Amino acid sequence: MQQAVHPALAAIREAGAAKVKVACSDIDGVLRGKYLHRDKFEGAAEGGFGFCDVVFGWDCGDVTYDNAQVTGWQHGFPDALARLDLDTHRQVPWDGNVDFFLGEFVNPEGTPYPVCPRQTLKRVLKRAEKLGFQVMTGMEYEWFNFRETSHSWAAKQGVAPEPITPGMFGYSLLRVNQHREFFNALMDEMAAFRVPIEGLHTETGPGVYEAAIAFSEALEQADRAILFKTGAKEIGMRFGIMPSFMAKWSARYPGCSGHVHQSLSDGKANLFHDGKSSRGMSALFESYVAGQVACLLEFAPMFWPTINSYKRLVDGFWAPVKPTWGIDNRTASFRVLAGSPKSTRLETRCPGADVNPYLAMAAVIAAGLHGVEQNLKLTAPPVTGTNQGAENVPRAPRTLIETTRTFRESQIARDWLGDTFVDHFAATRDWEWRQWLDGVTDWELKRYFEII
Repeated sequence: MQQAVHPALAAIREAGAAKVKVACSDIDGVLRGKYLHRDKFEGAAEGGFGFCDVVFGWDCGDVTYDNAQVTGWQHGFPDALARLDLDTHRQVPWDGNVDFFLGEFVNPEGTPYPVCPRQTLKRVLKRAEKLGFQVMTGMEYEWFNFRETSHSWAAKQGVAPEPITPGMFGYSLLRVNQHREFFNALMDEMAAFRVPIEGLHTETGPGVYEAAIAFSEALEQADRAILFKTGAKEIGMRFGIMPSFMAKWSARYPGCSGHVHQSLSDGKANLFHDGKSSRGMSALFESYVAGQVACLLEFAPMFWPTINSYKRLVDGFWAPVKPTWGIDNRTASFRVLAGSPKSTRLETRCPGADVNPYLAMAAVIAAGLHGVEQNLKLTAPPVTGTNQGAENVPRAPRTLIETTRTFRESQIARDWLGDTFVDHFAATRDWEWRQWLDGVTDWELKRYFEII
């Protein structure tokens, strides 16, 4: 029998598109991509295409790691095989509606490439499926917006960016109206890009916005999340605006989060909901939360992946600093929302906006499902007020190297993510830490240059 042509491929053939745009995630969650001629795309759609494996062998500044084993100069940086997911087909409204696809990496025999972030999430979701669960997630991002371009920012040498609006003005219609063209372009063009935003508003801080991406199945949500970050930056360029998703750009203001909402479904019902429970939480939900509380530090570099991530983890600035849980309490790391059968969910508030969404979701889901597999119980009561009840709970480490060491030794992380991924990701975080150790900052110059 003749194999049916995928609808996306059929649509492109019918439209006679001259080119398509494709991209894959690197280890830091930066999309690396290219345009393909339609003839090249036809072959790529069927059998994949070559993509230099340096995308897993360098950092976000394109400096090659000196400690990677999967890839590196010792291997000569050959092509890895990238496979397009035709189900990710969408058109880019701000790029002439060019057809676009996300890809992932596979080994020559077709098995998952072990350090590919999208494959890492799929590995976790496959295990969830074997347990009988469909994982539903939603991603929220906070980010600051600046009146900068790549050229103006380079000329400033990374100092004194200019926010698009002044002052602390959360949920402000007035501030939205000052840049309504950009604001509306985010809502409307993201929706056309199959990244539906269910809520968009200003947050507390100069030029800061928050967007909530509409709830969906976890892989689709991670796709939407990584496309949102890139899309916001590309749309912003049109208005002379530079969005920044770094976790903490100034000590004066709150940091930027990347909250992950989650629930488990059997395909019909939300398995977290239990209307007969005093808390509205099913036993499954409690074990899921208990797993995240227990495993927070086992997976920490996956939701605090940069040097800057840890500057966000300060008391009094909204970001949670301890592995605590609470009922609709935003000071806890794990905020339980036990409402209707539709809305009952967990909000994991630890991750920052600087995460790779594939890896952040893989981490929180793996931790939660570890709790389910082990039938863990919530032994501590929920915190109240400003983390009241957590006085004796140790706070999270303040440096990337501390969490990386814990992650590297974690048997739970290795069980869920695989030895190759854990070793490689830990090596990349160790590299990131060493770049920081070698750097000389403006803080040091201001503090020591004249006086010491």
